[in-house]
Amino acid sequence: MTARLPVFPLATVLFPGLVLPLHIFEERYRALVRHLVDLPEGAPREFGVVAIQAGWEVASTGPGGRATPNAGEVTLHEVGCTAELRQVTELADGGFDIVTVGRRRFRIAEVDDSAEPYLTADVEWLPDPGGPDEVADLLAARVIAVFRQYLGLIRSDPEEISEQLPEDPTVLSHLVAATAALTVDDRQRLLAIDDTAARLRAELRLLNREAALLRQVRAVPVPLAELASPPTPN
Repeated sequence: MTARLPVFPLATVLFPGLVLPLHIFEERYRALVRHLVDLPEGAPREFGVVAIQAGWEVASTGPGGRATPNAGEVTLHEVGCTAELRQVTELADGGFDIVTVGRRRFRIAEVDDSAEPYLTADVEWLPDPGGPDEVADLLAARVIAVFRQYLGLIRSDPEEISEQLPEDPTVLSHLVAATAALTVDDRQRLLAIDDTAARLRAELRLLNREAALLRQVRAVPVPLAELASPPTPN
């Protein structure tokens, strides 16, 4: 089953349940926000956030705010996540500050850059995990332990390390993917995994990799000469 969805290319990956604030300044995406705000009460106010594989977020525009053909073209990843509009603040210059929350994953079937001022796409909804999963529960406990160790390496405030983490394996997998200092490609691969247990296994590998790198960097000694000598002015 496919659906038509407005698409917002970004240099980031959105996960279900995660908050994404955005400053909207391009006219084509101002038009998108106005479209969402004008939808009938009860209609889903959501658009697709898709990470950019190549290209730029901001495109040149022509009359009517439409993107100029062949200008600012982007290549998008196939899998994205819808952003549900939760809060809109209109600014004096006509732009918007909005707050969105990730809702559901999808795979792009076809992109259309001519139907609206903004990109739209035919998308296929990806399955959400359903029901208890004993394997995912066991992996979630391991991910929580490793993630806390990882946080201890990157944060100095003990209160930040002891913060409550979700027990639901799927929610946890999305939070870890969005919070850990991973590359866009790493996050994109995690978003594209349908199975929660498989995503948690992948996160264990990534967290162990990142923790090992952090420990190695901390263990690298600084030459005494660098500590004793002031920087040489240019």
